[in-house]
Amino acid sequence: MINIRIALAASVATLSLSGVFQAQAATNAATPAAGATASSAASELSEGEVRKVDKDNKKLTLKHGPLKNLDMPGMTMVFQVKDDAMLDKVQAGEKVRFLAEKVDGKITVMKIEAAR
Repeated sequence: MINIRIALAASVATLSLSGVFQAQAATNAATPAAGATASSAASELSEGEVRKVDKDNKKLTLKHGPLKNLDMPGMTMVFQVKDDAMLDKVQAGEKVRFLAEKVDGKITVMKIEAAR
């Protein structure tokens, strides 16, 4: 009777650990892919055209394509800029590539460069 209890306890412990290891393996397998996707989306620049440069209010109006990292469709909108100096690098009508992120609840241009 004691041998049956020991065997049953060993079986339960083995099955429990097996489930834990399978769950951990699945989590570890998914983590790098999710991290890689997030970082590649964040570093991907979006296409746009400068519509207005508002140096007084430190804003930039861009007509842009989809912003994948923000899950946003293409549209024309006003952005904050991370650095006021960005406004000196662009002018209305210019084609640009840029990265926008949500900062303190506001969508902000973090990086901008002339389109090639």
